[in-house]
Amino acid sequence: MPYINIQITDEGVSQEQKVQLIRGATQLMVDVLDKDPQTTFVVIEEVNTDNWGVAGESVTTRRKKQVQQ
Repeated sequence: MPYINIQITDEGVSQEQKVQLIRGATQLMVDVLDKDPQTTFVVIEEVNTDNWGVAGESVTTRRKKQVQQ
């Protein structure tokens, strides 16, 4: 029973894109590991950019700096 957790920032991901992620991740498990799609769970977590850090800074801070340059 595969469980796939996809974490992305909460910046304008459409419902259709989420559907594509779920379908694609499920199909990958079928193709690579021969898993049953009926028992493959995919969870998408949208994380606020304030709560996502890279190189010691939040993504929010990094994006603000990029705009100022």
